[in-house]
Amino acid sequence: MLHKPFALAALLAASCGAQAANDTDLAAIRSQIDEMKKTYEQRITALEKKLADAEARKAGPAAVPPAAATGSAAPASAATPAGATETEPVRAIASAANAFNPEVSLILQGQYANTKDIPNRTISGFWPNQLDNLRGFSINETELVIGGSIDPYWRGQAVLAVQENEVGVEEAWIQFTAIGHGVGLKGGRYRSGIGYLNEQHPHAWDFANAPLMYVAMFGPAASFTEDGLQFKWLAPTPLFMEFGAEVGRGANYPGTDRNRNGAGAWSLYAHFGDDLGVSNSWRAGVSYLKTSADDRQGDFVDINGLPAQATFTGDTSTWLADFVWKWAPDGNPKYRNFKFQTEYFWRQDKGDLTCTGLGSACDPLAAGDVVTGNYGTRQSGWYAQGVFQFTPEWRAGLRYDQLDSGVQDLGANALNLAVQDYRPKRATAMVDYSWSEFSRLRLQYAQDKSMSGITDNQWIVQYIMSLGAHGAHKF
Repeated sequence: MLHKPFALAALLAASCGAQAANDTDLAAIRSQIDEMKKTYEQRITALEKKLADAEARKAGPAAVPPAAATGSAAPASAATPAGATETEPVRAIASAANAFNPEVSLILQGQYANTKDIPNRTISGFWPNQLDNLRGFSINETELVIGGSIDPYWRGQAVLAVQENEVGVEEAWIQFTAIGHGVGLKGGRYRSGIGYLNEQHPHAWDFANAPLMYVAMFGPAASFTEDGLQFKWLAPTPLFMEFGAEVGRGANYPGTDRNRNGAGAWSLYAHFGDDLGVSNSWRAGVSYLKTSADDRQGDFVDINGLPAQATFTGDTSTWLADFVWKWAPDGNPKYRNFKFQTEYFWRQDKGDLTCTGLGSACDPLAAGDVVTGNYGTRQSGWYAQGVFQFTPEWRAGLRYDQLDSGVQDLGANALNLAVQDYRPKRATAMVDYSWSEFSRLRLQYAQDKSMSGITDNQWIVQYIMSLGAHGAHKF
């Protein structure tokens, strides 16, 4: 393979000779050949160093992660074991293979949705985040992923998301890969490692939309993306044990961009996993997220049923617990496999609520001042789902979501605002067909009761297509 550039140079030299090349031309050609040799020798040396480092890390003590029952691969990916991290030898070797060119992939997603037309769609009983009400045809979300090794020490990746004529930077991070000892260090914009589903992009979900739990926790984006630093450590033990800590700007819901020095959010999490025989594997985790908000805005309803606005300033603490179990006969998920996953969250808001709104019960004109009082909530929710792949192409799944609006203390604003004590719920069934790991078509039905007094029977037809190289997804 390395002889091709030299053969090309030789042909070029012969062509020049046929045109009566002089000594100056020949000297220039020889110089170009020498330069090409040096360049390729440097690249080969760099690849050999990466391979040697990878073999050294592989030979050392390392955790033995759950490897069986990896489950059905999402389009353009193959599921990796629970312990797979981007700092492991397999990742280093993959990076070495792509040292000359970045990995580029394009994820195409689109859908047709048949739902009720509900203006100002929200989840009843939870902080009013207006949700998307896309009906009919839409392109859903398109992702352009560019990543690869920067040099033997650094790796980078950017994910650009396009949705309804808007382009956003979903992720853009760099990772230091030369630390070793199971340590990973990442900086930039990334999906937080809290929980289980949060790190996954929408094209890797088993259903066409996120669980209600994630929408209640993080708003319409249904994930917590952070601008900051992430530290992970994979313990060298037989049992898979991964620990992580993050600190960042905390500009996304439930936090806000406070335009201050320092950090606006931090998180801690731990994940554990193992194999049970040849056919079963599991992973469990617990996470904690602390965010701060300044004037987080929301549209409420006052005691007279009129629109009112309120802002929250304070802290939000969120606890998450997750569990995943996978089964595949003899550890081979190609023909049949089953995956069960569930997550639970508990959240507390604590701070001040300021209520405003001309013409509402919060109208400050009478008192000459806005109404501010203590505000506190304790809310929770969970979901559970199972997906069974019964042939290499076909899968079917069920999911159930339920939230609890819990305790909501409005303080002085209890005389002005009306809040609902409600338990939103939704039941979902889906079936999908994959022609290959790069193409999938999904049909989904859901009975949605996330808004008080409304039952929405939702139908979604979705396609997910992938072009180009795309890294494996985690367990």
